[in-house]
Amino acid sequence: MTYDIIVIGGGPAGLTAAIYARRANKTVLVMEKGTFGGQITSSPKVENIPGFVSVSGNEFAEKLLEQATEAGAEVECIEVMSVENGVVKKVVTDEGDFFAKAVIIATGTKHRLLGLDREEDFIGNGISFCAVCDGAFYADKTVAVIGGGNSAMQEAILLSQLCAKVYIVQNLDCFTGEQKLIEEINGIKNIESITGAVVDELLGDDSLTGIRLRRGKEYETLTIDGMFTAVGLIPQNEIFSSLVKLNDYGYVDADDRCRTDADGIFVAGDCRSKKIRQVVTACSDGAIAALAACDYLK
Repeated sequence: MTYDIIVIGGGPAGLTAAIYARRANKTVLVMEKGTFGGQITSSPKVENIPGFVSVSGNEFAEKLLEQATEAGAEVECIEVMSVENGVVKKVVTDEGDFFAKAVIIATGTKHRLLGLDREEDFIGNGISFCAVCDGAFYADKTVAVIGGGNSAMQEAILLSQLCAKVYIVQNLDCFTGEQKLIEEINGIKNIESITGAVVDELLGDDSLTGIRLRRGKEYETLTIDGMFTAVGLIPQNEIFSSLVKLNDYGYVDADDRCRTDADGIFVAGDCRSKKIRQVVTACSDGAIAALAACDYLK
């Protein structure tokens, strides 16, 4: 079967694209290698989505997925290996080849690592990225959150409700998140803020037991049971580097209609070049990309 549109990525951008494409009566397949909903699923409380005073990321993602499937979109948990462009595009996956007249790239971003020795070995053995997912494992224990933006502070606030002690470590001399969150952090007694320090070494054998911090030429060791890393995201566009134009940071370049430089290939969401990366802008991209793809199919 050749679909009208294949959407690669099942986050807010990809699922919104599927909804709009189905409303235009196009056959749609959404491919997602991880969790449908994307990064938003790790947010315990979201307050900046229009129509919701407050909603968990998981609940919002579930509603989006339900809306897309009820509209008639097909969804597959599958990993895309490459895309070959042509009049009909071939999407190569770990479960075979799929075909479509147009493709929307909506792969989002992934967690940035600190670049330390044994870091990947400790993932799942003391290093986590999601307080909602893994916070309960550290109930009444001591953890560190690495980062100083909104995501890091939200993680620290959630963990403070579960853990005995939470360190939040920022390499800059101040936090970079919203003032409201900074004030909330400062008012929580079991959160200790450490600024101007970088994680220099991960400690432990089979699991993480501590971290060594460096401030200039001075060092400090924190004994912890777990570490949550929130130092930014990187786009998941490596497999498209020969298909579409990427900028110097690896994001897909596109015009205001989410059209790439490749015929019939569109892009939506956090993986595209733009200044603001929020759920609402991802959904906006999804709608724009889907409508542009529908125009292309005409």
